Amino acid sequence: MFDKARYIVVEGPIGAGKTTLAKRLAARINADLLLENPAANPFLGRFYQNMERWGLPTQIAFLFQRSEQLAAFDHAHDPFRRIVSDFLIDKDPLFAELNLAEDELQLYRQLYDRLKPSVRKPDLVIYLQAQPDILIDRVRRRGVESERKISEAYLQRVAERYATFFHHYDAAPLFIVNAESLNPVDKDEDFELLYSRLQAMRSYREFFGYAG
Repeated sequence: MFDKARYIVVEGPIGAGKTTLAKRLAARINADLLLENPAANPFLGRFYQNMERWGLPTQIAFLFQRSEQLAAFDHAHDPFRRIVSDFLIDKDPLFAELNLAEDELQLYRQLYDRLKPSVRKPDLVIYLQAQPDILIDRVRRRGVESERKISEAYLQRVAERYATFFHHYDAAPLFIVNAESLNPVDKDEDFELLYSRLQAMRSYREFFGYAG
């Protein structure tokens, strides 16, 4: 299943390590990278300071950015090259539902429904799971200025939303990784173990949480 996957997405809540793992995986299989660019969202820093005030423009900016990235990449990309990405646009409403008031959410959903049908589906999704205390520690250690205001309570809600989303997700084969007992981002032996398990994946949905 893994060897035949042409479009692979690594996902997980803030601080789970999805971008670093996507880079490592792309380098291993000689794939092209498609990474989101949070720094290009002009509202993100203000959002973490005042979520109620800046939730809607932040979410709309991300929606347009991600959909345009996917459309442009799909248009220009060599179809014979594999892709590894660090974002799944299907999960975009997760943050909208968490952060927006009902009337704002209705507006967001109208925009999402117009943009979503043109987006390519992944062949495999790798979901990194971790508890909020692990996530907040990793967020603090990486020291991104716009993330300094993120609270553990907010990460708790994000992690819960991710868990619910992927509990029901069936649009592509799903490989769930316990990113607490396994650290394929920082530990070479864990990455090699993860890579071998991906190659051995046979079921549509698998869980991996043992670090050896």
